[in-house]
Parts: sequence; C-alpha cells; structure tokens
Amino acid sequence: MKLRRTTTTRRPLTVAAITAGLVLTIAGCGGDGGGDGDKAKDSSAPPTASAGKGGGKESSAAPSAPDKVLAEVKGEGGITLTITSAARDAGGFVTLQGTVVNGTGKAWVPVNWRGDERELMANGGSIAGAALLDEAGKKKYLILRDTEGRCLCTRFTGGVRNGQTADWYAQFPAPPEGTDKLTFQVGAMPPASIEITEGE
Repeated sequence: MKLRRTTTTRRPLTVAAITAGLVLTIAGCGGDGGGDGDKAKDSSAPPTASAGKGGGKESSAAPSAPDKVLAEVKGEGGITLTITSAARDAGGFVTLQGTVVNGTGKAWVPVNWRGDERELMANGGSIAGAALLDEAGKKKYLILRDTEGRCLCTRFTGGVRNGQTADWYAQFPAPPEGTDKLTFQVGAMPPASIEITEGE
C-alpha cells in the first residue's frame, strides 16, 4: 500500500514536472524565435559595422567612384579630354589613361589625333599622334609602337558618338628619373600639364 501511495504521489509530481517542462520549452521556443530575430539583426549588423569600418575601402574601390583627375582640357568644338593616370612603369615606359567626352553635337572621329607620320596612318582614328613634352629638358616623347607601326594606344574604332565618353590609354618612353613634370599634347587640343607617378 505504501508503495502504491508513493507511486500515486509521484504521478502528480511527474505530471507537474512534465507540465512545467513543457511551459519552459514553449517559453524557450518563444525566446529562440526572438533570439533568431536578434540573430537576424546581429547578422545584418556586422556588415553595416564592417561597411562603416571598410566604407572608405569600398568607396575607393567602387566602379562608380570618380577617378582622380590629373588634367582636363577642352577644345576642337566640344571635345573634353581628361587624364586620370600617368604612371611610370618598371619596363621603362609611361602609361597615360583617361577619357574623351564628345560634346560636339555630332559623331566625332579623331582623324587629326593619329599623327602626321605615314607609318601612323594605318592606326586610323586613334590617339597615336599624341606626345609628351619635357619643356625643361627640351625633349619630345612620341607614343610607342610595335614593329608593324601599330601604336601602343587606343584606337577609336567607329569614332565616338555625340554625348558619349570613351576611355583611352597611351604608352610613351619613360623620361629620366627625376623628370616627372611633363606636358601632354594631342591634335589641336590645348596642352595639359601632368605629373608622373611611380607605378606599382
């Protein structure tokens, strides 16, 4: 009988314990749901924080970020030429990069940018006739070309339509070390003063 009473007494305790366990489990599940919400907030928080920390890096590497402008000149009835990079490379040459914006109101083919040399005529509408001038050293550096006379520069195949922007590059022999201030000249565009930087 005592055994039965003990068993009978234990049953309500067991039921109470199970009920309490279920209540705690349900509460815990509710807490986990809130925890998941917190985790979701936390998981979105680090990117925001990291974006805050690395925001400078992201903005500097973003394609939409404007390039540094070394020089900008306007001429030839609405052409804007911008130089965004002028880097001295280890191979003994200087690479210039930039953009050309056609604001002439019509399609533009840079015929007078290809240069007067017969060898350069095969380059068509290009920037092959550009030059770097070292006024202090009284030297002129022409665009490099391969053995077949093709310039190491941009060729504007088909020209540039009105309102469009085209990227360009041109490679020149590097001036002596210490000669960093040069003048870029192409076609009838005004001269653009630039300063060469060391390439990576």
